[in-house]
Amino acid sequence: MRWVVPGLVAVATALGTPCLVFGANSTTDDRIAVSADGATLTGTNGGGGGSVSWLHAFNADVLATVAAEHQVLGGADWTFGSLSGSWGLGAGDSRYTLYGEAHEGAGDDGPHPFHYSIEAAGVIGTYFHRLSAQLEDRRIDVETTHGNLPKFGLSYLWNPHLLTNVSYSYTVSGNLGTRLTAARIDLYGAKVNFLGGVAFGQASPAVVNLQSGIVIPGHHLNEGFVGVVKPFPRTRGELTLVADYLDLGGAKRATVTISYIFHVGAGAAR
Repeated sequence: MRWVVPGLVAVATALGTPCLVFGANSTTDDRIAVSADGATLTGTNGGGGGSVSWLHAFNADVLATVAAEHQVLGGADWTFGSLSGSWGLGAGDSRYTLYGEAHEGAGDDGPHPFHYSIEAAGVIGTYFHRLSAQLEDRRIDVETTHGNLPKFGLSYLWNPHLLTNVSYSYTVSGNLGTRLTAARIDLYGAKVNFLGGVAFGQASPAVVNLQSGIVIPGHHLNEGFVGVVKPFPRTRGELTLVADYLDLGGAKRATVTISYIFHVGAGAAR
């Protein structure tokens, strides 16, 4: 599921989102990621955006990322900065990762300016190097939408080439009105990696970053995405391409995101 940062979804995929971290395999490492996306949206001229991110691995257990992103969609535009980090604990058959993230900024939907604030914190337990359980709480405060959205997820690494993930999110406060089921699959090949997923249920526009300046009559959501990741070991880089289609109450958005990650530290490109 794309969640709330469309331009950074491909970046997060290539860098390794928290739910996919089964154990670090490098020491100090720095990576710079740049991304660009273009989107179409029902009844508008669509939009696009871009982002730049810097990830630093202090060691095999501690990671931090800072990023900036700007997006334009329909009659709205918004800019925000992001800060995230994770800390891994334990080894062997039981390992836990604590993580947190914050996205803070502002935007304008045409007639009204708005504040953009999303924070999340969670923990992931990984057992026997294959099964991971994730518990997260996400606080969303964008335009007039606000509330807490906890999520529970399970991931299983079937073999070195196949990872699957399922999750469920449900509003517990505010006016998010969201309950979503999501599933994802990652296939790791010798030269190219593939990913794909779906999400369905009910969601507020802010939850899926649909600040557009248009009225969305319903909150029923169906979403699907596919992507490909191509590592370039000789240049220590990775190219990611993700295509996403979302239908939220009849408002249909199609997005293509491309990103490139430069490995500039001591760790080797995977």
